[in-house]
Amino acid sequence: MRISVAQFNFVVGDLAGNAQRIVQAAKDAHSAGAQLLLTPELALSGYAAEDLYLRTQFTTASDDALKTIASLTAHLEGLHIVVGHATARTDATVRTDSVATAPCLNMATVLHAGQVVTSYAKRELPNYQVFDERRYFAPGNKPCVFEVAGMQVGLLICEDAWFEQPALDTQAAGAQALVVINASPFHMGKSAQREVAMAQLVKRVPLPLVYAHMVGGQDELVFEGRSFMLNAQGNVTARAPGFVEQLSIWDLDVADSNSNSNNNPVAPLEDELADLWQALVLGVRDYIGKNKFPSVVLGLSGGIDSALVLAIAVDALGKDRVRAVMMPSPYTADISWLDAAEMARGMGVRYTELNITPHFEAFKQSLAGEFEGLGEDTTEENLQARIRGTLLMALSNKFGSMVLTTGNKSEMATGYCTLYGDMAGGFAVIKDLLKTRVFALCQWRNAHNPFGTCDNPIPQRIITRPPSAELRADQTDQDSLPAYDVLDAIIAAYMEHDTAPVDIVSQGFDPDDVAKVVRLIRINEYKRRQSPVGVRVSHRGFGKDWRYPIANRFFAES
Repeated sequence: MRISVAQFNFVVGDLAGNAQRIVQAAKDAHSAGAQLLLTPELALSGYAAEDLYLRTQFTTASDDALKTIASLTAHLEGLHIVVGHATARTDATVRTDSVATAPCLNMATVLHAGQVVTSYAKRELPNYQVFDERRYFAPGNKPCVFEVAGMQVGLLICEDAWFEQPALDTQAAGAQALVVINASPFHMGKSAQREVAMAQLVKRVPLPLVYAHMVGGQDELVFEGRSFMLNAQGNVTARAPGFVEQLSIWDLDVADSNSNSNNNPVAPLEDELADLWQALVLGVRDYIGKNKFPSVVLGLSGGIDSALVLAIAVDALGKDRVRAVMMPSPYTADISWLDAAEMARGMGVRYTELNITPHFEAFKQSLAGEFEGLGEDTTEENLQARIRGTLLMALSNKFGSMVLTTGNKSEMATGYCTLYGDMAGGFAVIKDLLKTRVFALCQWRNAHNPFGTCDNPIPQRIITRPPSAELRADQTDQDSLPAYDVLDAIIAAYMEHDTAPVDIVSQGFDPDDVAKVVRLIRINEYKRRQSPVGVRVSHRGFGKDWRYPIANRFFAES
């Protein structure tokens, strides 16, 4: 059987546009001799449509779009099309043991010759990390097997394949092969994790498996593609490349499914830093593109965070759509000016210098009476950050550019950032990158040029000099925070892996450092709640999968 996988970048809510893309994919697949076309999970609506699923107008329009696909592909003789979509629930489709009151079903409908052959409702609905499917979908109640070119094909949707029972039920219903349509968000290591999980499933349910995955960015989520096929022994026999669209054409022979005798292409997996770069670039490109912003603007300080964001932005959008603004203050070091200008010139972006010293002095003069007898403290530091934020937002308003913020996850965790200052903007590119990752990714980008934009873009001095906010004289980040290797390890343990503080201390960390970092994470929830959305690349980010109350008196010290 020849299978086609539409690893496409669908747009949430663009039902007509997504339907058109599926129709064209069907025509192309048919021309290539495919007998089965797979689209990703919820391809028609786009994944993570959130409360759009609660609107009956949306599901009705989705049903109409599905009918359009059926009508426009009716002439494609011999081609079965699996379309991922949402539809209003029917009690006959819902598990009898379910108490779900969600209004929709996460469906896969099989079309052939303009007719619905069968439909399948997703049975296992994830409700953890970034997933909230039980809010919208009720669980299905039965397996689905359909015939294509004499082969019995069993259909699963994403989470179903992470559990054994749906696959066993599908096998018992006569399936000779499994197809799994997916929208599984990226995080570091997820591609390999998926393949291992599917291989383990195949070893328990020894059928060849085709995994059709989505690609693209949607708000904070990124989907990396890398659709793949496994033989009945769990070995990879085909793999699409990551982070790009592709209509794959693969041959599956059930009689010879223990080999890859059909010589399907197997794209390589990349290393972690390469994947991180691709995910961040794709997340920025799609957030800006899908929201139709013409360009971006960011503050370029001469420090490592803004340097990394600039490099990502240029790789994502091209130099002509990126503007960098240096906003020096009385505390800005000369080398910061020089390094910022050098990087902007090297990347070819529009570069502006706006000195904030006159504005800073004017603010201090205006407040002098109120602050009489009081020494300078973080108030004056935050004034500088807020002046910069105001200038960037003014440029955004005037020219329609999206402001990219440059704060990292270590800062977001500890509150080492200024509300309405460096947090002011529309997209927080590296908000899920710990500072140690920032350093590593800068070094990686200087050694690689994956998009052919600029070789070695980040001046080495930016990477090697001690990080500083430069909001007071002789300031460094470590004046206020533990060393970043220590800080990041504590953040990762406490925030990403829910390790208790006492257990972090037992790993060899200083009790005072642990107590300080955990306290900072706890008291800065109000800041994080007001931060822009940004690309999620870790196992747990400060976004959909971090939901803590702001007013909260519980403090787990052990």
